[in-house]
Amino acid sequence: MALWASSRKPIVGAGTVSDVADLKAYFEGLFRRFAPPSPEIRFEPGQLGPISGEWARGRRSAVGRLILYFHGGGYLAGSPESHRGLIARLAEAGEADVFAVRYRLAPECVFPAAVRDGIDAYRALAGSGVAPSGVILAGDGSGGGLAFSVALAIRNAGLEMPAGVVAMSPWADLSLSGWSMLQNLRADNALHWEILFQCARHYLRKSNPADAYASPAFASLKDFPPIMVHAGAQEILRDDASKLGDRAADAAVPVSVEIYDGMGHLFQAENGGEAKVSLARLGQFIRTKTKVPMQQASA
Repeated sequence: MALWASSRKPIVGAGTVSDVADLKAYFEGLFRRFAPPSPEIRFEPGQLGPISGEWARGRRSAVGRLILYFHGGGYLAGSPESHRGLIARLAEAGEADVFAVRYRLAPECVFPAAVRDGIDAYRALAGSGVAPSGVILAGDGSGGGLAFSVALAIRNAGLEMPAGVVAMSPWADLSLSGWSMLQNLRADNALHWEILFQCARHYLRKSNPADAYASPAFASLKDFPPIMVHAGAQEILRDDASKLGDRAADAAVPVSVEIYDGMGHLFQAENGGEAKVSLARLGQFIRTKTKVPMQQASA
């Protein structure tokens, strides 16, 4: 059963400030349905250079293994705090500390502000002595797409790449051109193409939705690190995940795209068996792709 099976999809209007408030409220309603975080994970405010955020730390985290996380919310909503439940699960599965980035949101700050915040956080992280070989970029929804956009900016800036990129139900095509946008219109109980259209309009303003930094589904992923992407077969963003897999394959980048039958958007936030399977797989990827001192790595 999908996480949002009992939710009702609203039809969001266009053109007024109140529409932004409606969009934010809708996403916040989805976030409130996330399973609560484990008490084993502690949260504390943090700062990476000019970028604020929140640390999530667990007792089993290996020193030197870190996830730089980007929350979802259509680039309009969400925060590190709103995603604590999901972040905690990924921290436990990957046996890693997490820094959740508090990137700037639309409509006050538009594209490419979020990408700039992401690469600034990564620069500060690398400057603090954390080896990129121990870092994974990760995110969900729009944050999943943003993780790829930030990786693209890192590569193009000539910086050392992270150990891998992980995304759950990524929104990676802001042109909304995937066939699943229509094919899964009735099956997806979390998102609707009109909601995403409004979010893209506020985030992009007059920028091209096919810009590679906005829609990494259209980017060359040459020289990217290994990639793992998970999505639900019933969500409208299913094809965004597949497109990222195609771009990685085109660039001969190691990639695993897993589409879970019967699952909806961001099913990892629920308590079902498929959520556990997905998180276990993501955790294994994070642990095996990162390089940390042997004496610090967990058994």
